[in-house]
Amino acid sequence: MSMWNHTTVTEFILVGFSNYPNLQVPLFLIFLGVYTITLTGNMLIILVTSIDSSLHSPMYFFLRNLATLEIGFTLVIVPKMLINLLVENKIISFAGCASQLYLLSYFGTTECCLLTAMAYDRYVAICNPLRYPDIMTRRACFQLAGASWFSGFPVATVQMIWIFSLPFCGPNQVNHFFCDIPPVMELACADTSLLEIEALIATVLFIMFPFLLVLVSYMWIITTILRMPLEEGRHKAFSTCSSHLVVVTLFYGTAISTYFQPKSSNSPETKKLISLTYTMVTPMLNPIIYSLRNKEVKGALRRTLGRKLFSEKIPNPAVVSL
Repeated sequence: MSMWNHTTVTEFILVGFSNYPNLQVPLFLIFLGVYTITLTGNMLIILVTSIDSSLHSPMYFFLRNLATLEIGFTLVIVPKMLINLLVENKIISFAGCASQLYLLSYFGTTECCLLTAMAYDRYVAICNPLRYPDIMTRRACFQLAGASWFSGFPVATVQMIWIFSLPFCGPNQVNHFFCDIPPVMELACADTSLLEIEALIATVLFIMFPFLLVLVSYMWIITTILRMPLEEGRHKAFSTCSSHLVVVTLFYGTAISTYFQPKSSNSPETKKLISLTYTMVTPMLNPIIYSLRNKEVKGALRRTLGRKLFSEKIPNPAVVSL
């Protein structure tokens, strides 16, 4: 309870995109469309990979976890942002801001680790295919996914408690569209040098280090693919990991530019645009990238929707007999 007693600020104002009053409604419509596509696409990924038995493999198990993660990630940010685009009172409570920051830190850390686990899965599948069934067992997949989901708890807990234990005596305007670590930390009425060091260490451990592991994995993957004698084999091997590589590039590229240099020379408006990439664009593109570039997912989607439509067209025999 002490972290709530060290402050005179009881609420924050999310500035968001209020500097562009004429764009509030257009931005609302654009973001609502993106959010709808994101939820629909990720829910379809979860549904299809759960129902279709041909997709019950480690790669799609991790993809299902990623889709679940993206839904949670956007739920924390987008609804509040959409509301703020339509109202003049863009207030978020002190506890609400702390909760949002905690969940974003948790989901962000988890996604970094999950993308690394997915890279390891592709590394084993391409570089050590004969041992793939023995290495990527059901138990190993659950352990990797469980470790990814757990990793976010200690990081988010430490950062949230530390930040909101600082005194906030005003101003209370967060120059962002959500409660992110850098803009909230700038409002603290205290020396934040130790917290900045902790944030840098967390960035190195849970963003840079996983990113380097992904890079090393893909160095081995690309080397192995180039050594394959048949062009068809090389194309098939690369197609299984190209989607993940695109997602990794989008997510890590924007995350590193945002958090590795929290006091960079980028303007607040530029930082907002960068944040839009990993908070809205990447979650929307994930299901599109994985479905459009993957014949197995497209085939499973057609089969799932086909069964649904076919079952709706065929009347119930019991009803007909009546």
